[in-house]
Amino acid sequence: MPNHIKQFVDHVITTPYLYALTIVVMSMLLAAVVNIIMQVMIRFTSKTKTTLDDKIMSILHRPVFVTIVLAGAAYAMRQLGSSDNSVRFGDALLFTLVVVIWTGAAMRIGKIVLQILSDQADKRPFVQPSTLPLFEIALKTLVVGLSVYCIFIIWNINVTAWLASAGVIGIAVGFAAKDTLSNLFSGIFILADRPYKIGDYIVLDSGERGMVTDIGIRSTRMLTRDDIEIILPNAAIANAKIINESGGYNTKARIRIDVSVAYGSDIDKVREILLDVAAKSQYLVKEPIPRVRFRSFGDSSLNFQLLGWIPEPVFRGRTIDELNTAIYKRFNKESIEIPFPQRDVHIKQS
Repeated sequence: MPNHIKQFVDHVITTPYLYALTIVVMSMLLAAVVNIIMQVMIRFTSKTKTTLDDKIMSILHRPVFVTIVLAGAAYAMRQLGSSDNSVRFGDALLFTLVVVIWTGAAMRIGKIVLQILSDQADKRPFVQPSTLPLFEIALKTLVVGLSVYCIFIIWNINVTAWLASAGVIGIAVGFAAKDTLSNLFSGIFILADRPYKIGDYIVLDSGERGMVTDIGIRSTRMLTRDDIEIILPNAAIANAKIINESGGYNTKARIRIDVSVAYGSDIDKVREILLDVAAKSQYLVKEPIPRVRFRSFGDSSLNFQLLGWIPEPVFRGRTIDELNTAIYKRFNKESIEIPFPQRDVHIKQS
């Protein structure tokens, strides 16, 4: 080989640019090898009973590949002999990209984990379908907050000053929007405590009764039997007495039908009629069985009460209508007198 060609080759090989290019190529080859290994691992995890490991591995293989390549690029830039400012700027830019990529991966993995925990609410009651949005919001806030903090550190930004400014702004916003924040925190407590859920029938202090159709961070919506939607601020609900008719161990609800008969009526026959009417009802359940109670002696009547159970609170109104109609017809048929208040007026002439 001629001397001038040999000198040129030696010069090219020893240049920083070729060395940096070699580092980039090696990092890409390493990333490719790692990617192949992770693809093999995905095949093994696909044979397990759970799908969680499959989804996590499929999410991780791309961030891992990009991280190795960017780390090689950052190391290669240091070999070019650039100025310190250029090196710092390049490192900060590359590491920022790494943080952004891993932020997206962390949010996707966290969302998958929360969804699986929600689907297994019977085994792990910590995360319920009703509280899933709350945990997702908390996850996004935590991951984004940590990512922003890492980016500030990468770019040598004074985090203390920003936190102090955020604290002052937060106090001002808190005073200006205290009602909104009160509803927000009340919504979080309602989602966490779960005094009611979507589909439950609740009764408000003011007497309105309806089905819960939506539980939001700021308000709760309920639909009354008149198809009127009521929007309730969560702060008002958190401090109010709410009757949940769908609460308890099951969805059954008991109804009470007050019946009065005249003095002198055959109480055994009255009891028999009421039980027969309950047995023929299309809404009352067979277990627990309906029952009749002789409650009191009134001023002009004997007061009975028919007790029965309906499968869901939604049947309350139609069941009461059905039973009242059937009882009135049977009493007329069996000549059972239903008393009404009577007053004797005596006119005294002077």
